[in-house]
Amino acid sequence: MTEQGSQQAQLTGAALSGLSIDAAYSSPLVRAKHTAKAILTANLATTPNVPDLQTHKGLYEIDLSEWEGMKIEQVGVDFPEERKAWKETPDRFLLGDRYPVLDLFAQAKAFWQEILQRHQDQTILVVGHSGINRCLVCTALGIAPAYYHRLQQSNCGISVLNFAGTSFGDSSVQLESLNLTSHLEPLTGSPLPPVRQNHLGPRLLLVRHGETEWNRQKRFQGQIDVPLNPTGEVQAATAAEFLRHIPIQLAISSPMLRPKQTAIAILAAHDNTPLELLDDLKEISHGLWEGKLESEIEAEFPGELQKWQKTPEVVQMPEGENLDRVWQRVAVAWQEIIRRTPPDQTILVVAHDAVNKALLCQLFDLSPASFWAFKQGNGGVCVIDYQHGFDRPPLLQAINITTHLSGGSILDTTAAGAL
Repeated sequence: MTEQGSQQAQLTGAALSGLSIDAAYSSPLVRAKHTAKAILTANLATTPNVPDLQTHKGLYEIDLSEWEGMKIEQVGVDFPEERKAWKETPDRFLLGDRYPVLDLFAQAKAFWQEILQRHQDQTILVVGHSGINRCLVCTALGIAPAYYHRLQQSNCGISVLNFAGTSFGDSSVQLESLNLTSHLEPLTGSPLPPVRQNHLGPRLLLVRHGETEWNRQKRFQGQIDVPLNPTGEVQAATAAEFLRHIPIQLAISSPMLRPKQTAIAILAAHDNTPLELLDDLKEISHGLWEGKLESEIEAEFPGELQKWQKTPEVVQMPEGENLDRVWQRVAVAWQEIIRRTPPDQTILVVAHDAVNKALLCQLFDLSPASFWAFKQGNGGVCVIDYQHGFDRPPLLQAINITTHLSGGSILDTTAAGAL
């Protein structure tokens, strides 16, 4: 590891210090072991019973041995067809006599099958590499190998996965956060993941509105226009401070009060940045559920809440929307946002829990059955880069950054109330 790599590992250890870790696994490669040991050493200063580090062959990096030691430009010269397939169709990428991305997906699945059975209801530290970490996230959520390049794993970026049991690849797994890098700001100068080299297209910052009183009460609000509560106002102001030094050229918001208030707070630090409203970004309509607590919904519509929590794709909100309808209008909204977005600029988009979830799912062509796959905390920030412009697929740099709302904690501590 370089000196900067060692500093990154130490900052990551500090970010995770105090977190109770029940088991720790790393790739056998030295760069991963060094990082894992730095995290456990920092953890030992604040938490008793820090586990021993175990290396696991299931965390080895992708096998691109024919390319090892070569610069990217030379790979393109010596392996032009393979390089093209690697970039554009990773699920069909053939190198030598093997399919490296498909092999790595199989490796990730085998790792989850072993580890989840062994550590039910425990917190596990997993330190791997860019490629295997992508595959671990993808296999956990049921994302296909074709989308391997569509999510980022920065050096010492932190992701949090929540498993409801020992299964994976289905609706029981939630990605709480992806690729948190704000703890590395002393080195990078930014709380957000850096743009990749040769970045040509726009960056979109997707934010969920701050907390409302109905969020706090776990009361379904949907399209009832509930304003931010005092906590939500603080969250919006804190998000504004978090993004203060990020250039923002345009903001687009749902017209409802809670996201609009959040957007206005963020733009207070960005003089003359225009705010536009987009109707298709409104929250899902819960129909007759709106204004009601979960207990009231269960009494009036027995069994429907459980369906919403387990199989949301089959639920038709009484006199409201279903997720197919939300998927349709969110797709329309995103195309409208793309149409309004100038190249090479950073755009703020402020919306709602269901809308943001639908949008993130659509980046990977996930259906409404995967609705719960991506967590969205009040005031959380997601980062989506179109590094080659809108003609090429986007890169999900990070989701649900909430470190600015939780005193630096990597865990999302914002309200978990109804939509």
